[in-house]
Amino acid sequence: MESGPLARPIVAVFDDLPPQLKTAARYLLDRPDDVALLSMREQARRAGVPAATMTRLAKRLGLEGYDEVRALYAGAMREGTLGFAGKAGAQVEAQKLRGEKALAADMAQNLSRQIARLAEPASLERLVDAAQRLHRARRVYCLGLRASHAAAWHFHYMLSLLGDKTVMLDDAGGTGLDALRDAGRGDVVLAASIEPYARATVEGARYAAAQGVSIVALTDSEVSPLAPLASTTIIVATDSPSFFHAVTPLLAVAEILAALVAGRSGQKALDALTRTEAQLSAFGVHLPRRGAKGNS
Repeated sequence: MESGPLARPIVAVFDDLPPQLKTAARYLLDRPDDVALLSMREQARRAGVPAATMTRLAKRLGLEGYDEVRALYAGAMREGTLGFAGKAGAQVEAQKLRGEKALAADMAQNLSRQIARLAEPASLERLVDAAQRLHRARRVYCLGLRASHAAAWHFHYMLSLLGDKTVMLDDAGGTGLDALRDAGRGDVVLAASIEPYARATVEGARYAAAQGVSIVALTDSEVSPLAPLASTTIIVATDSPSFFHAVTPLLAVAEILAALVAGRSGQKALDALTRTEAQLSAFGVHLPRRGAKGNS
C-alpha cells in the first residue's frame, strides 16, 4: 500500500498524540485515497471523530488547516504517487450501489484493488526483503490468532511441504507461545495481526524481539503495535464495504511469501515436494484426479 505525503511526519508524532488525534491520524495513514477524494466532514465521519479534530491534526502537523492536507493528497494522486487504487476510488465513491448483488460486487472490486496494491513498488520491496529474511532463517515461528490465524497457518502449511523449518505457534491447550523458548538469533517470527490486535500476538512478538529474534510483521498500519518490533513490516488494507474486516489481502501476502521462499530453495524444495507427494500418495490423502487411471 502506497503511503500518503504526510505518512512520515504522522508516524513520527503518533505516540505523542491524544486519543482522538490518533484516530484521525490513523485514518490518514490507512486511507490516503479518501483524503484526496472526500470532504473533510465525510472523512471525519468515517474516522469517527468530530470535524474539528481533523483541523487540529493538520495544525499539529504544522499546516494552516485541513484544506492543505487535502491539497497535498490530491496533488499526490494527480502525480500518480498514490497508485491506481486512488484513481479507482473516484469511481467507487461515485457509485452508490444497492442490494445484495451490488454489495457482492463492491466487495469483489475492493478486494481486487487491495491485492493489486501489493504489486506497487513499495510493497514489492518489502515482500522481497521479508522473503529473504524468512529464507535465511534457521527456523520460522508462525504466529497469528483469531482473524489472522488463517494467514499464519497457511504460510506454515505451504512451507511444511518442503520440510520442518516452520513452527506454528498454535494455542491448543494454552501452550501456543511455549515453543518460543527455543527461539534466538538466526530465527524469525512471522507475526500476523490486524486491528483489533490480538494481545498474545503482540506480546509474543515483543518477547521474541527481546531475545534477538527478527520479526516479519503482516499487519494493517504503520502504527500497528507490531510495526516498531519488526525488521520488515508488510502493510495490507482491511477496509471492506461489509462490517467484517477484509482478510483476503493478508492471506495473499502469506501465499506470496511462501512462494518466494520456496523458489529461493531451488532443487532442495523440489526434492522435498517429491518426498511429500510420495507420502501423501501412500496414505491416500487425496481423491484421484478425474480421468486418472483406475478412476472411471
